[in-house]
Amino acid sequence: MKLLPDTSVVIDGRVSERIAEGQFAGATVLIPEAVVSELEHQANAGLETGWDGIEELLALADLADDGDIDIQYVGRQPTRVEQDAATEGEIDAMIRELAAEHDATFVTSDIVQSEVARAKGLDVEYIAPRVEEIETLDIERYFDEQTMSVHLKQRVVPMAKRGTVGDMRFEPISDEILSEADLAEMAREIEHTAKQASDGFIELSQPGMTIVQYQSYRIAIARPPFADGLEITAVRPLVKTELDDYEYADSLRERLLERKRGVLIAGSPGAGKSTFAQAVAEFLAGRGYTVKTMEKPRDLDVGPEITQYTALGGSMAETADSLLMVRPDYTIYDEVRKTDDFEVFADMRLAGVGMIGVVHATRAIDALQRLIGRVELGLIPQVVDTVIYIEAGEVHTVYDVTTQVKVPHGLTEEDLSRPVIVIREFETGRPVYEIYTFNRQVVTVPLDGEEAESGVSKIAKQEVEREIRSIARGHVEVELVSENRAIVYVEEDAISGVIGKGGTRISEVEARLGLSIDVRPLADAPDRTPPRPRSQGDGQASGELVTPDVTGRHVVLELAEAAPGETVEVQADGEYLFTATVGSGGDIQVSRGSAIAEELEHAIDRGRQITVARA
Repeated sequence: MKLLPDTSVVIDGRVSERIAEGQFAGATVLIPEAVVSELEHQANAGLETGWDGIEELLALADLADDGDIDIQYVGRQPTRVEQDAATEGEIDAMIRELAAEHDATFVTSDIVQSEVARAKGLDVEYIAPRVEEIETLDIERYFDEQTMSVHLKQRVVPMAKRGTVGDMRFEPISDEILSEADLAEMAREIEHTAKQASDGFIELSQPGMTIVQYQSYRIAIARPPFADGLEITAVRPLVKTELDDYEYADSLRERLLERKRGVLIAGSPGAGKSTFAQAVAEFLAGRGYTVKTMEKPRDLDVGPEITQYTALGGSMAETADSLLMVRPDYTIYDEVRKTDDFEVFADMRLAGVGMIGVVHATRAIDALQRLIGRVELGLIPQVVDTVIYIEAGEVHTVYDVTTQVKVPHGLTEEDLSRPVIVIREFETGRPVYEIYTFNRQVVTVPLDGEEAESGVSKIAKQEVEREIRSIARGHVEVELVSENRAIVYVEEDAISGVIGKGGTRISEVEARLGLSIDVRPLADAPDRTPPRPRSQGDGQASGELVTPDVTGRHVVLELAEAAPGETVEVQADGEYLFTATVGSGGDIQVSRGSAIAEELEHAIDRGRQITVARA
């Protein structure tokens, strides 16, 4: 009798088991080289299935040594192209062809393979996959009612995060130092159970990392070379809440039911953001809304009526495209972190889907600021109109986000009106922040007390100084007299250039900034401290001393000792300013208007000694 097993039945270890039971005694077992290659590939990738299959091959070799069976290796190793196409059935087809060629019984634990082989006219022996009855995982013994996560690593005592939401402690939970063998057996049990259980599955399987969802547990198994040792981390929700358990519950219910919203749920790690998101999801589902989730990995503990989606083909953008065809009323996006996530969130919201995103932030306003630069400023209130900040498991702050065309707080001129994002306290309606553009710069201004005034003044002063520095050589100082008037002090010989013929140049600057600007000599500046003369003994300067040349477009540092292409440090009185590469002309050119140029010009204006040293 000739038997030819495929990869699935070898991994499951069922061939040696049947031989030991006497069913296949005396058979000739033909092992395809394609099976060996696939197992080797999986083992090298850190996948447990590869090692399981190799153990089965060793067991078959022992049976052959005992004379119970004969073993022959047949066929050829698949090419790289065929190996890459394994998921498309290339390797399976090779193995079936070998069974036909050798007139062997095809043995498999893959139901699809068995049906295809029968359709091809092969003699098939289908052995159902092994099902182990496991009531509880070994790792569950480390959990108690106050344990949120368990952290196991080889050669380290077991650790856990325990406590209540917002008050977690990371502490040892046993004196037992775990060995690699202990963790390997635990990992095998977790992976096998996830494959067999109806309430478990493998979320991610990549070289060095496997993520398993089993019941309410999310379990990450990290292996070398991705990790420096075998590590298992298991997490489960500590509590399950309802929306009624939170402050502002009545108001939030009305807000969510009034119309589809764009909501960011923010907070620091472990604050209870996901727990609150689950409560919102189940509240909406209970009110007749179609609710879906987007998670990578799937982490929310929600009811079966809420379908949990992960990244389709590794891409949340692909998931979003699929969800737009499903047309959910609300989608919970856990977690929104990278630029791609914010773009997907915004696209779905602008398509009319209610979106609730979970983000990390240490303040409620920080969550909204993470949209700046990722979403067009004027669209932010359409994408996110509500920010809910969670702290220690409680709703701490709720913001209402709208847009208005108005004069920003702290400015008075009517011609300074512009679109302003206004952030208000949800309960009181009191404005607490404004976000708007000021001379091409996006600014967030708090509206409480001195902080708001200093914020506006600082921004305005920076913008005035930036504009004047672009047209004036030498030192520049700015004094803000009021919200709509400034005095600039420049070198005596630079005044005419700043004002321009007939005042045209300064008028253009005033129009851009929306301020009235008075130009005066630098000597008239209040509390003026004259620049100190440069001397060789100042500071801790080292390297080549240079005399900067400030042109209309660049600050140029001519070098005598450095070679083109060399990396150097530019210093002021020995203090590091920036690192640069020497140009082909033996100099360094820094574009005026850049942050580096402004810092360099400040140093020059104050008479600091500029040196260039090898990096």
